[in-house]
Amino acid sequence: MSMFSIGLSGLNAAQNALNTTSNNISNVYTPGYNRELTLLGERSSSGGVQVNDIQRQFDYYVADQLNAAGSKSSALQSYQTQVSQIDNLLADQEAGLAPLMQDFFSSLEDLASAPSDPAARQGVIGAADTLSAQFRSFDGYLRDMQSGIDSNIRDEITQINNSADQIANLNREIALAKAKTGKAPNGLLNQRDQLVAEINERVDVRLTIQESGTYNLSIGNGQPIVAGTRSFSLEAMTSSSDPTRTVVGYNDSAGNQVELNEGAITGGALGGLLTFRSETLDKTQNQIGQLAVSLATALNEQHQAGVDLNGDPGEAMFSVGQPRAFSNENNAGSATIDAAFGDIDQLTSSDYDLVVTDAAAGEFEITRRDTGERVTATLYGSDQLNLGGVVVTIGDAGTLANGDRFQVQPTRQAAGGLENRISEPAQVAASQGGGSGDNQNALAMQDLQDSLLVGGGATLSGAYAAIVGDVGNRTNIVQANLSAQQGLTEQLEAVQQSESGVNLDEEAANLIRYQQFYQANAKVIQTGSTIMDAILGLR
Repeated sequence: MSMFSIGLSGLNAAQNALNTTSNNISNVYTPGYNRELTLLGERSSSGGVQVNDIQRQFDYYVADQLNAAGSKSSALQSYQTQVSQIDNLLADQEAGLAPLMQDFFSSLEDLASAPSDPAARQGVIGAADTLSAQFRSFDGYLRDMQSGIDSNIRDEITQINNSADQIANLNREIALAKAKTGKAPNGLLNQRDQLVAEINERVDVRLTIQESGTYNLSIGNGQPIVAGTRSFSLEAMTSSSDPTRTVVGYNDSAGNQVELNEGAITGGALGGLLTFRSETLDKTQNQIGQLAVSLATALNEQHQAGVDLNGDPGEAMFSVGQPRAFSNENNAGSATIDAAFGDIDQLTSSDYDLVVTDAAAGEFEITRRDTGERVTATLYGSDQLNLGGVVVTIGDAGTLANGDRFQVQPTRQAAGGLENRISEPAQVAASQGGGSGDNQNALAMQDLQDSLLVGGGATLSGAYAAIVGDVGNRTNIVQANLSAQQGLTEQLEAVQQSESGVNLDEEAANLIRYQQFYQANAKVIQTGSTIMDAILGLR
């Protein structure tokens, strides 16, 4: 045993401790950095001290909880950002549809008071133009949101793929470092854990840690995006059931691209976007479309029952967008599909999925997408089906194959096609008998304001109020959930920081402590040197 050896071991330990403390202080604001501790132990053979490890203060359990909470917070934040835009649009007291519908029916009241007055007739035309233009404006805004969602989906997928690639590369680098030194560099571990946290902010991932310490990540129904040193990319692709829709695709190990079920992708900004689109955006666009169809159909029928100032039968007052129907691109059969409005009283604001269950018999399983309700229907007249106020026509029905899929969107684009077709005051059919002073048809059109036109159970104003209330309620719920989730996330962040975060006051105290430790060991060496010199002097 030597004082020199013991002192030198102390100097080395003190230097390592000072380096660790310095590193902690310099990375106090580095995202994802975890505080390090120098673990010291007694040298068993020759005395002195040794550095057992530079330990990273990281709690996997807390990190997993924090990542899950952060993923939910990010999803709710993404949802709240989008839904608040629709809420503001619908609830606007000046730009909303409610005051414009009131103005339109008020113009019909004015017409009933003076059916031969050109100004009153022009007022009806102007109010119809303004109302239909606002319906189109609303639809355009919602379509722009759909396009924005598609763009955001592509951006999120790009970032997820980049993070997955980096995690796979870090798995490789960490494994190589372990093979060389027996230990993984804390810096690489920090980078990998930070990337896992970041990817959770974009989509909910499940982390599996192998015995070797390698990270595997999966999403959805277990599709891996990182497996050891390999990463599997996501891709924004066109939906096989709706060519106007961007969905998430997955590239598997065989190079095949698989369309992922939207409902399986949860959490993170991507999950929030997909949930908002399916729960709120699609629904609102359909509801506004249903309102437009109900308005147009009722006004057209009543206007056509009257006579204009020229003595001619009234024409249809409004045109409206027609139902959309799509064949799935993966269908084995070559049958086509088309749709048109039927009994408007049966019209809903839901989309429908159709699956061929017995091609020979023309049998379909029809699923209402908003409720999940399923019914079985068979083609009548060899090529038609009735569903939710829509008549569906199957072209080349003889080429249907079992399992073929179709999607019908009765009202998705209806509001975008709403236009006033009456341009001349004389064309307004206020009369039911041809006389210029007859206001019976104007009164009948005015009375439609209080009729249950929407789905056979709501007035136009009542249906619109229900839409506004539904979106407002959903906005409030999302905001409340977001506030609660953010509170939980902040609590977990505090727990994580208490374990892994750098405390500058504590590190400053450690600097003084390890400096004294260093100086004391230097004194040991100095003392040993003095004793050695004295011994040599005796000789």
